[in-house]
Amino acid sequence: MLSLHSVASCYSASSTKALRFSAAKAPSRVSKIVRARCISSGDKKQELIANFGGVELVETVDVKAAAKLRLDSWISSRIDGISRARVQSSIRSGLVSVNGHVVNKVSHNVKSGDMVNCTISELQPLRAEPEDIPLDIVYEDDHVLVVNKPAHMVVHPAPGNATGTLVNGILHHCSLPTGPYSYREVISDAEDISDDEGLCSSIGAASVRPGIVHRLDKGTSGLLVVAKCGQDEHSHAHLSEQFKLHTIQRIYISLTSGVPSVTSGRVEVPIGRDPNNRIRMTAITGSSKHGQARHAASRYKVLEVLAASGSALVEWRLETGRTHQIRAHAKYMGIPLLGDEVYGGTKNMAMSLLQPRTSSSCHGELLKWVSGLDRPCLHAFALGLNLRNDQICFRSMTPHKHRKVTYRGRWGVKGLLLLTEKMDTSCPDDYGLWIIFQDLS
Repeated sequence: MLSLHSVASCYSASSTKALRFSAAKAPSRVSKIVRARCISSGDKKQELIANFGGVELVETVDVKAAAKLRLDSWISSRIDGISRARVQSSIRSGLVSVNGHVVNKVSHNVKSGDMVNCTISELQPLRAEPEDIPLDIVYEDDHVLVVNKPAHMVVHPAPGNATGTLVNGILHHCSLPTGPYSYREVISDAEDISDDEGLCSSIGAASVRPGIVHRLDKGTSGLLVVAKCGQDEHSHAHLSEQFKLHTIQRIYISLTSGVPSVTSGRVEVPIGRDPNNRIRMTAITGSSKHGQARHAASRYKVLEVLAASGSALVEWRLETGRTHQIRAHAKYMGIPLLGDEVYGGTKNMAMSLLQPRTSSSCHGELLKWVSGLDRPCLHAFALGLNLRNDQICFRSMTPHKHRKVTYRGRWGVKGLLLLTEKMDTSCPDDYGLWIIFQDLS
C-alpha cells in the first residue's frame, strides 16, 4: 500500500516527482455482422451490442400510438454500444429503410408499427500517425512511460479525433511507425467508453503501438501510464494485470459544487450507461439496477471547505476503474464537479452556490472565472504501481502554467478565485498548494 497519508500532505512547491519504496495476454475478438429479428411489438429490446464489424437491425417499432420518435434516436436506443454519429452516418449513406423505403433523413419520425431495416456498416481501421506533440514525461524507461496529460487532450485516435492525441505524440516520442489502431482500443466520438477491465481484455496483438492500459477523460489532466509495446508486450500485460486486480493506486483531486454532507467515506454504487444520454454514465440503485451496470467503488475525503461551503477540495481514491466513475459518483452524492456540464456541474449552479457567498465587489471577477470553466475540475494527482518489483508513487504537481496559492484555514470565495489568478501568490502559510486546474481563467 502507498504510504500517502493524504493528498494535501504530499503537496510541495516542486515539479512532478516519483517516490520509491520497497514493497495474459487476452485473445482479441474478431467482430462479425450480427443479424437479429424482432417482429412482435411485445418483444423486449434486442440484445444487440455494437461491434466494429457491423450490425444489422430488423425490427418493428413499438412506441405509444401518439408518440413521434426520430429515426436516429430510435436505432441508437435499440443497439447497445452504438454512437448516434455512427447511426446517422449509416442513414445518410442509404443503409436504412422504413417500411421498405430508403430513408436518408436522420430526423425522420418513426411510429408504432413501422418496420425498420438498418445496417450499421463496418468501420475502417484508424491509422495512428506519429506527431511531434510536446509531452510532459514524468518517468521513462525501456518499457513504460508515465505522462502528465494536459486537459483537453484526447488519449486515443478516434472518429473525430484522429490527430493531436496522446497516442500520436507517444508514437513520435518513441520513434514508433504509423500503424492501424484497433477499434477495441479507441474511445467513442465523445469521451472514453471503456473501463479498465475492458481495456485489459483488449490486449491484442498485431501492431507496434503504445499500450494504453487506462484512460483519462479528455477534460481531465494528470498522470497516465503507458506501456511501450514494440516487439515485447510483457510490460503491457504486467500493467494491465495490475489494473485488472485493482492493485494500482490512483488518487484524484477535484473541486466540487457544494460540500459532501459527510467529510469522508466510501461510495459503492453500480454505474451504467444513462439511457437518456449516451455520453453520460449514471448510478444504478435499487429497483432500477439492471444487467448493464458495473460494480463501482470510490473513497473520498474533503481536504478543505471552500467559499463558505460553496465548494470543496476533495480527494478521491479509486477502488475500481469505471467510465466517468468519479464524475458519476460525485453527481450521485449531490456534489457534481465544478465545470462538469455533462453531470450537472453547470456554470449556473456554480454561480448560484458562489455568488451569494461573495461580496458584490467580487461578482465581476467571479463571473469571469465561472464563465471560463470549460472542463470538469478533476486532476489525476498520484499514481502508484509496481515497476521492476518496486512500488513507486508518482505525483503530478503542476506544469509551469499552474499557479501557487495559499492553502490555509477556511477559504472564502476570494481564496477560491486564487486558484485561477494569472499572477503567482506568495503568503506565509502552513504548507503550499500547487493548484492543478489549468486554463480556467
